Amino acid sequence: MILIGFLLFLTACGYEIENPHNWEVQEFKYINQDGKEVALESLKGKVWLANFIFTNCDTVCPPMTANMAKIQGLLHEEGIENVEIVSFTVDPEVDTPDVLKEFAGKFDADFSNWHFLTGYSQDEIETFARESFKSLVQKIKGEPQVGHGTSFYVVDKEGIIKQSYSGVDVPFEQIIKDVKSLN
Repeated sequence: MILIGFLLFLTACGYEIENPHNWEVQEFKYINQDGKEVALESLKGKVWLANFIFTNCDTVCPPMTANMAKIQGLLHEEGIENVEIVSFTVDPEVDTPDVLKEFAGKFDADFSNWHFLTGYSQDEIETFARESFKSLVQKIKGEPQVGHGTSFYVVDKEGIIKQSYSGVDVPFEQIIKDVKSLN
């Protein structure tokens, strides 16, 4: 087991993410499932994973959240520390901190490093997703579902999005490898 860990360490040394996006995350300051403030500034110095979900989603959000929970478990198993996970709700009017906490609990989310964020307007999250993550978020008036991208993103310690991955058909090993290379 030690040999495998050492080989993984050697593999990560000198490894660089292929074709990095290098998109800068805009400043933000939102609240998490515990009502505590989480800001871009508070994530500086840490590698983090991000995605966009909402609690009333009847298609991709539950499996995406389960997949992110699996990544959280893999990070723990690999002993990778100083990594945060941030799930932005795309339905902030419905997804209060309490609603997000209940939703996350269904997936055994470990809140020590996973933040489910809300506390912004619909327009704000649509603009933030588009400008920072190059991702579409769109709530159509009168419709309960919100259109949004299904990607997972890895963000470096300076708040630069380095890569995106499918949040549905997840390349778990690649994400872990990329996180290690930035940590």
